[in-house]
Amino acid sequence: MTNQDETVDDLVLADGQKPLIIIASNRGPYAFEWHKKRKELTVTRGSGGLVTALGALAERHEVLWVAAALSKGDRQWVEMNEDRPQTVEGVLLRLVRPSRRAYDQYYNVVANPLLWFIQHQLWDIPRTPSITRETWRAWEKGYVAVNRLFAEAIADSIPPTDRPVIVFPQDYHLYLVPRYLRELLGARVQIQPFIHIPWPGPDAWRILPQEMRLSILTSLLESDRVGFQTERDAFNFVQCCRIYVPDAHSRGARDAIYYKERKVEARAYPISVDVDKLESLAEEPQTPLLKSQLINFTGDRKLILRVDRIEPSKNILRSLEAYRALLENHPQHRGKVQMLALLVPSRMEVGEYQDYLQQIMAQAGMINAEYSDPYWEPVRIMVGENYYRAIAAFQLYDVLLVTPIADGMNLVAKEGVLVNQRDGVLLLSESAGVFYELGDHALVVSPFDIYGTAETMHRALEMTPDERRRRAEAMRRHVRGAGVKTWFYDQVDDAMQAFNSQDRNASTS
Repeated sequence: MTNQDETVDDLVLADGQKPLIIIASNRGPYAFEWHKKRKELTVTRGSGGLVTALGALAERHEVLWVAAALSKGDRQWVEMNEDRPQTVEGVLLRLVRPSRRAYDQYYNVVANPLLWFIQHQLWDIPRTPSITRETWRAWEKGYVAVNRLFAEAIADSIPPTDRPVIVFPQDYHLYLVPRYLRELLGARVQIQPFIHIPWPGPDAWRILPQEMRLSILTSLLESDRVGFQTERDAFNFVQCCRIYVPDAHSRGARDAIYYKERKVEARAYPISVDVDKLESLAEEPQTPLLKSQLINFTGDRKLILRVDRIEPSKNILRSLEAYRALLENHPQHRGKVQMLALLVPSRMEVGEYQDYLQQIMAQAGMINAEYSDPYWEPVRIMVGENYYRAIAAFQLYDVLLVTPIADGMNLVAKEGVLVNQRDGVLLLSESAGVFYELGDHALVVSPFDIYGTAETMHRALEMTPDERRRRAEAMRRHVRGAGVKTWFYDQVDDAMQAFNSQDRNASTS
């Protein structure tokens, strides 16, 4: 693994060449907005981990990022640049423009919710989903078409060059890109998708019709390697290929599949946080101000914290039920603890997400109605996106609840343990990808066990200061030792080692 302090200058081939690195993702690193009064476009940089990882990389390497034009401002930027790549803050950017109808079918019918719910195993199987004619039309006219459009834009944007080219398609939106890229570019590129969400075992994929399922798997097998959050996800992918793809064999390996006389690696690259940036944000003026407000709110009570997107996979409802059980079974905590849930709206155009938020608010209201007194409101829900407020809350928690039903990684756990100032206890679901990194030092629960979660909350609240400190320091060391830049450099490094191996083999043949 690359050292956290290693520079991107080390990412070169044996002959000294630097690769052309191409990122493909549904959402790009920048958003453009048209201002009518000033008659100009402004650009805002995204805050996601992938954007952060590329910051230093783009300073020394040629990086091309291909993404979808999502807003009116994005589309105007494309028109102004005549649909060609342009450099934006050191990154060469190309935006593709599917029709609004095609994008809606690709994103809102197939990618979300169909694939996302399959991979998080959230469908109510006796009732949903139903693969209808509209689903098939969305697959062909939306998902297939937009993936082909991405591949064509990538191929069209690569200049004539002898340099190695590495393409990194990101996540479940772009599963078909490897196939179309291979058809367009052959073996001249290294194709290395990374899948940010969980990859479940073979049974979960039976929801998809055979044609769709086989299209996804055989496309990914056109890659040189496929990146996952955990070794469990990589193994599940290998198993799926063995079961569903004719002539695909693992030959006893847990991390590779052989297909069409090629070896396709399935590798784990656990994503992480930008340590320096997060610690810097914790010192900015907004954070201490919000921290003071939260201290006034909680008083001398112990803080039980959740920070989540409003997604059914995050298991927010069961954590509220567990908190209610804590208050019922351990009345000594009444009036002495405070639950705070900072919830960020996500995919609110999807009905299942709207229903989930309503159920969360109803559950919190019932707890407050039953247990509150004139001086104490047991649960406070704050809905909205305020990262500084989240960082302030991370500094103050005594117990951090990270209890998803399924999660590729869950960076909330890493953010929380990094900046917490109270030796807070991490209460962690065994179904989160981060469990494989922090599980030894967290208190681990089943996401479905309401009673067990309540009892584990009680244990966390009663834990001795020495044990809290020992656990918190161990998790903090781990997060500091492997940040988001390391995550991305490791992927680039593996691709370049493959290029070097090809060169050695060519020179000896």
